[in-house]
Amino acid sequence: MDSPHDPVPGSPSALSGRPRGTDWITTPITLPLARDLLRGALDLERTEHGVLPHRLPARARAQCADGQLAMAEAQPSGVRLVFRTRATTIKLDTLRTKMAYEGAPPRPDGVYDLLVDGALAGQASVTGGNVLKVDMTTGSSETVPGPVGTVRFPDLPDQPGLPDRVKNVEIWLPHNEVTHLVALRTDAPVEPAPEHGRKVWLHHGSSISHGSEAASPTTTWPALAASLGGVELINLGLSGSALLDPFTARALRDTPTDLISVKIGINLVNLDLMRLRAFGPAVHGFLDTIREGHPTVPLLVVSPLLCPIHEDTPGPGAPDFEDIGEGRLRFVAMGDPAERAAGKLTLNVIRDELARLVKQRAADDANLHYLDGRDLYGQADFAELPLPDQLHPDAATHRLIGERFAAAAFGPAGPFTPRSSGTPRS
Repeated sequence: MDSPHDPVPGSPSALSGRPRGTDWITTPITLPLARDLLRGALDLERTEHGVLPHRLPARARAQCADGQLAMAEAQPSGVRLVFRTRATTIKLDTLRTKMAYEGAPPRPDGVYDLLVDGALAGQASVTGGNVLKVDMTTGSSETVPGPVGTVRFPDLPDQPGLPDRVKNVEIWLPHNEVTHLVALRTDAPVEPAPEHGRKVWLHHGSSISHGSEAASPTTTWPALAASLGGVELINLGLSGSALLDPFTARALRDTPTDLISVKIGINLVNLDLMRLRAFGPAVHGFLDTIREGHPTVPLLVVSPLLCPIHEDTPGPGAPDFEDIGEGRLRFVAMGDPAERAAGKLTLNVIRDELARLVKQRAADDANLHYLDGRDLYGQADFAELPLPDQLHPDAATHRLIGERFAAAAFGPAGPFTPRSSGTPRS
């Protein structure tokens, strides 16, 4: 039986060996501990269950009551526990909130990725937790409460334990499940891992950047690109919520970082949020706000990936419920291509405007760069790796996008290479 004991993280002898007289050290997740061990979150909230990581600060969250944004920013894409230990078994108690759609088969459980000294060493999921039931035909939702669960590494009791040596451990939280952190249980003490001096990359985008249908949190395309580029990721990919919101721009402005990228377009189209007249000034304002805090940091503007339903057809986008009972969900564009004449946005309209706008600004901003999203996923890729629901890439496509972004941004001629990113963090 597991027995709780007072934590002893950070003491001089903490990592010298196993604790004597007990099998476990149980460390409740508190705000001070979470601040020492968590990376990738912009804010931490103390709740009745433990600590809830947020990817937007409280001031930003207070300025928008949209339920989609609230759910997206609380799903910890890119958030991970990072510490040093010689523990051979690690347990993490969490309370998750899992999505369920009425009439559709259950969604797969979120995945926790364990990295030991930078290499994937295990994957597991947690049981229990809350279930957020959503009826997409009416927009109504209901939360069914559930108990705290435990994720364990190694996943099964009869599996070999983790290496019995001092090591750096990362536990990447599920990118698609709201996760309250309750307690960390180990068979040896833990302490915060030292900083490696790597550059910090701050990225903002839509559900594709959030992770959409990636297989696990370290295989979302931003996580893959960060690993290939050797940088620390802060992922502000917000499903359905890359909408040029001023509070998001201020969050980007106020976050210390060495590199920034913003991926703009798809949500503006599939929500039919604005017209061309408003789009250009909104982009200027968004970039102006970022530059207030990061005047010389390399800033890469990325236009939308290929998405055939919205290339030349405006939004809004909507789910097609015809096959949902068989577990197939597809999205369709509800606009009329003729409406482009009245200023309605399509992906091609947005790409043209972004390219023009970045070129204009770059005349006075040598650290501003543009990347056409179709260089990451284009027409030939759609033929080989089609979007399963016509909107979101699958796991294999996330890997392709991550590899291509890493080559374009971190490669020899990329805007994130040392020659163009030697300014101090701001």
